[in-house]
Amino acid sequence: MFSEFPTEFLNSCRPILEQIGLIENEMRLTALTEMAESMNASNWNIVFFEDSLAPQFFPVSLLRPVFELVCGHGSLRERLRRRFPKLEWGAIVRPELRETYLETFPDCKIDNLNSLPEAPTLFINGRWLGDPRILENVDEETSGWIDDELAWSVFSPEDLQRLSGPSPSDQVLAIAKSKRAVPTTGEMIRYPWDLIHFNPQMLSLDFELRQRDNGQSSFDRSGLVGPSEQLYIATGAEIDPFVVFDTRHGPIWIESGAKLQAFTRIEGPAYVGRETQTFRANIREGTTIGPVCRVGGELEESILHGFANKYHDGFLGHSYVCPWVNLGALTTNSDLKNDYSDVSVPLIGERILSESNKVGCFIGDHTKTAIGSFFNTGSSIGVMSMVLPAGELQPKFVPSFSRVWHGQIEELPNGIDSAIQTAEIAMDRRKQQLTPAMRKLLEHTFEITQPHRDSALHRQSQRR
Repeated sequence: MFSEFPTEFLNSCRPILEQIGLIENEMRLTALTEMAESMNASNWNIVFFEDSLAPQFFPVSLLRPVFELVCGHGSLRERLRRRFPKLEWGAIVRPELRETYLETFPDCKIDNLNSLPEAPTLFINGRWLGDPRILENVDEETSGWIDDELAWSVFSPEDLQRLSGPSPSDQVLAIAKSKRAVPTTGEMIRYPWDLIHFNPQMLSLDFELRQRDNGQSSFDRSGLVGPSEQLYIATGAEIDPFVVFDTRHGPIWIESGAKLQAFTRIEGPAYVGRETQTFRANIREGTTIGPVCRVGGELEESILHGFANKYHDGFLGHSYVCPWVNLGALTTNSDLKNDYSDVSVPLIGERILSESNKVGCFIGDHTKTAIGSFFNTGSSIGVMSMVLPAGELQPKFVPSFSRVWHGQIEELPNGIDSAIQTAEIAMDRRKQQLTPAMRKLLEHTFEITQPHRDSALHRQSQRR
C-alpha cells in the first residue's frame, strides 16, 4: 500500500511508522521508497501499440490510433502519461497515421523505438481500459493478460532490438507470449460501443486519479444536488446562474475555460473539457464532452471527442462523435429499439451484433448533418460525409466521403477537394489548421474506403 505515497511523505512519517512497528529497520524503509519511485523515475519506458483489431473501431479510429479514442476524461495515452509523466514514450501505429501522429506529438518515438533509453519498456495494448496504478509494481519479463488478450507486457532492451519490419505489432504479441503470463485487471474493448459502455466507470476512475488544485469552491446562484466532494470545477471555468450539478450517481469534472450557460443541467459521472460551451443543455450521466465543443439539447451516455458542435436541440444518446462534426438543429438519434432487443451495427457495412440493447450512432471526423436529420438505432456514419434531411430515418450505414440526398447514398458531388476545403474553413473558425500531413491522411482514407462506398451503392441499387 505504501507504493502510492511519495518518498518525502514516507520519510516524514518514519518515526510514527517505526513506533507502530510497520517499519522495523532502515532496509524496510528503503525498499518502500524504492517501490514508490520505481515507475515514476526515468528508468522505464512506455510504448502504446495497436493490435489487429484496430479496424473494428472504424469509423471513429480511421484518423487516429485506438489508444487515442476517448473514454473517461481522455484517451488511454493521456491517462497513462498523466500517471507517469517522466517516462520516455513511444508508439506503434498504422503506417498511414505516423506522419500526423508525430506532427501532434513530436516527442513520441515511432519509427525509432531503439532510441528509447536502455531500460525496461512497458508495452500497453491500445484496447486496454484499466487503473494505471496496477502498473506501478509490475515485474520485469512478465505479460498481463485478460482472458486470452494481451493488456500489457514488460520488454527488455534486447526485446526492443527484435522489433522491425512492417508489422511490429505482430512481433510485440509474439515476444509477449514468451514472458511469464500473469492475470491483470481492467477491460479489453473490441468495438466502439465498448467505449460508451465503460465510460461511466472510467469517468469515476479519472476523477479519483487526477491531481487538482482547490478549484472554485462557491457558486452563489448555482445548484448542487448530491455530495459536494464529487464536484470539481477548475479555476477559470465560467458558471452562469441556474446551472445544476447532480452528483448523486457519480462525480462531475469541469475544466478551465469551460462556459456553462444558465439552465444547463449536468448529471454525474460526467466530464466537460476545456473551452467547451453549453447552451441550456441537459447532460445526462455517463457523458464526456471533449475540448472546444458547443453543446445544447439532450445528451445521454455519449462521448464528444472534441471540437464538435451540437449547438441546437435534439437528442444524442449512447453515441461517439469525432472531431469537427457538426450536428444540425434537431439532429436526433435512437439508442433503443421498440422491442428492446440487442442492436446490430454496420461498422463498415457489415452488421455486427453489439450484445447490448442501448446503442446509438458512431460518427467519423468532419461529417456534417443538416437540420432535422434522424438516425436509427446502431448507425455508423463515416468520415467527411454530408447528411441531408430526408423526412425519414437516414440509412444505418453512411460510408465515408459520401452524401445522403433524399434518403439515398451518393458519391460526394464535388469530390474530396471540396470536402477538404470545407474542413479548412471549419477548422479556421476554431483557430486550427488542416496541415498537409492531415490532407494526405484524408486522401489515403478516401482511397481505402472506396470499397465501402461501392458496396453501399450496390446494395442500394439492388433494393430499388
